[in-house]
Amino acid sequence: MRYKIQPEDFVVEEQMRLPLAPQGPFAVYRVRKRDTTTLRVRAQMARSLGVPESAVVAPALKDKDAITVQHVAVRGSGPARLAGPGFEAELQGRISRSLSPADIVANRFAVVLRDLSDGESSRIQERLAQVARFGLPNYFDQQRFGSLVAGEDHIGKRILQRDAEGALRAYLTQPFAGDPARVRKFKPFAAAHWGDWDAIFRAAPRPSNFRSVLTYLRDHPTADPEQPTLHYRKALNLITRRLLSLYLAAYQSLLWNRIAGRYLAAQLGEADAHVEIAGERLPLHHELPPHFDRDTAIPLPNHRAVYTPSPPRSGGFRDSLPRRGSDLSAIVTQVLADEGLALNDLKARILKKAYLSKGTRALHLFPQGATASPPEPDDRFPDRHKLTLTFTLPRGSYATLVLKALSL
Repeated sequence: MRYKIQPEDFVVEEQMRLPLAPQGPFAVYRVRKRDTTTLRVRAQMARSLGVPESAVVAPALKDKDAITVQHVAVRGSGPARLAGPGFEAELQGRISRSLSPADIVANRFAVVLRDLSDGESSRIQERLAQVARFGLPNYFDQQRFGSLVAGEDHIGKRILQRDAEGALRAYLTQPFAGDPARVRKFKPFAAAHWGDWDAIFRAAPRPSNFRSVLTYLRDHPTADPEQPTLHYRKALNLITRRLLSLYLAAYQSLLWNRIAGRYLAAQLGEADAHVEIAGERLPLHHELPPHFDRDTAIPLPNHRAVYTPSPPRSGGFRDSLPRRGSDLSAIVTQVLADEGLALNDLKARILKKAYLSKGTRALHLFPQGATASPPEPDDRFPDRHKLTLTFTLPRGSYATLVLKALSL
């Protein structure tokens, strides 16, 4: 099974709750992009409108290798239509505030699966019906973990351990997925010359946030004997808030996946299959027992999260199917202990402007409106078949996870 062979094979349309008003300080655009990133479109729109990038807000980042429809808020005014390399934008109206992720209701997907045999086509159609009925674990998928480096402690973990130097070293030297070529060239140099801030500054790509961080380190090369890590903490806080928030969210998501996987294994017993995500082997059960609570939600790991029996909407957790060894609080404690952490560590105390998210995440994901087209000849792979799948997922869930589940 293959997908994303071409951008037209993966189409995503954002479904928004737009609080349009007769007037307001923000203009809302519906943006259709192809084979480009949301961040690049944001930068192009800002240049076209003559405004700083901070005035252009996209509440979600959409796939690059796809055709996507999403919404962008712009502070100020703009024309009825905008266009640039890889995108077109159409004015929808005005709003009194910027857009946020909470305005996204769902995402509708149309995905072409290619290079299928007859047997694979039939199996995928059967599994799609099964997944729509019984759901699948609502794990964060691989896209969430671009800052995870195999064999290294995650930068988010370093922050929670209050290891400012370790977090800075990860930021400046570890290769992250999606790093452009100039950054991939710079990071090994920074690793080899760690502590020589002047040399690393001269090698840093420009323009980049690296240079802001390194300017401070170059100007404060030695630590205060009474506060030996303070200069590292101050430099760490010069990393942009967006990046710090992404690093924390990635590590929090990694912990949530582990907690959810262990809880499901304890609740439901041996899994039918396992899905690989960011080096983790996580359980996936094809069916749920009738008495399993389909509305179960697990708090995102946070120092204030409550892991005691209570309705999911209250921010706590309800044990829906008590089994031996399924106590969520004990599972959370063990997952954190495996990382050398405790619940009280889940606060980014060395940061001033980024925090771990609060709230809960549904334990199970149920695709809505799932359909599969009849198999047809694949125009890209001779003597093979293709299927077109359509389904809708709530905000924050991953179509790629659904596709993985269909093959298991």
